[in-house]
Amino acid sequence: MDKIEEILRGVGEVFTRAELEAVLASKKRLRIYYGVDPSGSQIHLGHAVILSKLQILQELGHKIIFLIGDFTGMIGDPTDRNAVRQPLTREQVLENAKTYKKQVAKFLDFTGKNAAEIRFNSEWNDRLTFRNIIELSGKFTVQQFLERDMFEKRMGEGKPIGLHEFLYPLIQGNDAVELDADMQVGGTDQTFNMLQGRNLMRSMKNKTQMVITYQLLVGSDGRKMGKSFNNVINLEDKPNDMFGKTMAINDDLIKQYFVLATRVEMQEIDEIMKLPNPRDQKLILAEEITALYHGKAAGEKAKEAFVSQFSKGELPSDIPLKILSPDIVKVSDAIVAAGLASSKSDARRLIEQGGVRLNGKVVADDKIILTDKEQLLQVGKRKFAKVKTK
Repeated sequence: MDKIEEILRGVGEVFTRAELEAVLASKKRLRIYYGVDPSGSQIHLGHAVILSKLQILQELGHKIIFLIGDFTGMIGDPTDRNAVRQPLTREQVLENAKTYKKQVAKFLDFTGKNAAEIRFNSEWNDRLTFRNIIELSGKFTVQQFLERDMFEKRMGEGKPIGLHEFLYPLIQGNDAVELDADMQVGGTDQTFNMLQGRNLMRSMKNKTQMVITYQLLVGSDGRKMGKSFNNVINLEDKPNDMFGKTMAINDDLIKQYFVLATRVEMQEIDEIMKLPNPRDQKLILAEEITALYHGKAAGEKAKEAFVSQFSKGELPSDIPLKILSPDIVKVSDAIVAAGLASSKSDARRLIEQGGVRLNGKVVADDKIILTDKEQLLQVGKRKFAKVKTK
């Protein structure tokens, strides 16, 4: 039961809990899968919420399959999208997925008798014929898909809905059938898609597939975690970066990060949350998260570096030098080129909010022209780069 409670920590919904408790209490070995579309090259803390549960399930003897959606990634998941996604090419998808196994191996064991597997859903979906797609489509109704909030919203706003977007949950449901899965896990944003697999398993194999959804770990700024928002904490971030990004999360997210992204006991979390200063709470949180992925010593060292830098006003010792092309003359362009913001609009927003400094002085507007001399660019409290044009 302790393991069941660990698995259910941070859970959204279980379809159904009675099924789960019964099967985990039995000797049955389950086939469990988690699917990720490689829309980017980094596995982040949001993925880690679910990977940590799969680690427990693998330790309990269950078969774990990490499914890379190289086929569905070319369609683009419409979930929570207010417009049609720009589809990725096969080359882009495979490039993004190159290091997934190495990153996921922080949680899953790909060796030994109960080795986890990596699969690609192009294995079977590339072979689907038009006849197969029509047969699968017959298992669903248009009304089912139109009930999805984002489709309703788009229709109300007169925005297009691509037919391929209707096919996405159908294809994801077919993954469950092809893998003959006993269970699928994912974020709460994937509930609709995963339930299509549960429905297909029942209708095509007369088999019950359990579904577990987990709460979404939102980005450091409170928005959905994603590369486009520049609010992601990646598993491959260096210790100081991971620590600094954690310290930058909104105060109202501290408990959620403790619950979903650490292994600290719930009783201890409650005690930490009683500390009057959110900064002290975050120092503990940042050290816990950094230690989880880089070791206890790295966590302690990152904490010392952070306190030294921000309490004593010292600059980091490892500020990178970015050589920019001569055509970059505006500060906003330099911010993006140096990797300190994800887009020009994001850079301009940071300037307007007074969050950008050049050589220690706040940048009031974007009219400042860079020189060919080395200059210190700072974005927010923890992002630094030395910039110099060629």
